[in-house]
Amino acid sequence: MRADAVSREGTGEHEAGGRLRGGAEPARSVPGNLKDGITEILRQRTARQADRPGFRQAAVLLPLYQNEAGPHLVLTKRTDLVPTHKGEISFPGGGFEESDGDLLGTALREAREEIGLQPEDVGIVGTLDDTATVTSRHVVRPFVGFVPSPYPYRLEPFEIERLIHLPIAALLCGAPFREEVWEREGRPVTVFFYEYDGDTVWGLTARILKQFVEVVGTPLRERGLLPLEGPPGEGDR
Repeated sequence: MRADAVSREGTGEHEAGGRLRGGAEPARSVPGNLKDGITEILRQRTARQADRPGFRQAAVLLPLYQNEAGPHLVLTKRTDLVPTHKGEISFPGGGFEESDGDLLGTALREAREEIGLQPEDVGIVGTLDDTATVTSRHVVRPFVGFVPSPYPYRLEPFEIERLIHLPIAALLCGAPFREEVWEREGRPVTVFFYEYDGDTVWGLTARILKQFVEVVGTPLRERGLLPLEGPPGEGDR
């Protein structure tokens, strides 16, 4: 894939915080070292793996970085040129290929192809639970890793329009996820949405993002690294 577009915001020299759509209050400041806390929580956790016959395996990478404003999560906004999921917010990732060797190889390959993130620059700290998507019949394994900041991201111009730098403090202490019940194949399905700075994250990406919040949020509060009161609806996992 082409990688000839340098992201203007991709160096990580990015103003943290941001405005939550709908006039929501910005996230409260958080104490302590969130990076070390997140790393410890994920390294100690055993993720659940799913076996869904007839589903293709896939993987995504949740790239985190630390700067003077705290840890951030990098998401991508897809272009309107791609055949599917036009304009949606996503993580770097895609379907498993035999040449990848394993699913971590898939996540790292896709991150290199989509945003120019080199595999040797990613420090994997853990995985989240496998997440199945019925619409495309994939089982997706989310890997979480820290990357350097600033970083010279190079966006694949056909696939990726821009990067979104989401402060972890806003994610863990800011506005909650919104839920809607949709009907798919004759059954009700809960679809999650998360709003940040004018962008809407929904679908599979929002489910994985919500799982990240549930996995790290409560343990971080128990360690005194977050305010005791979390976003409404946050639960243990």
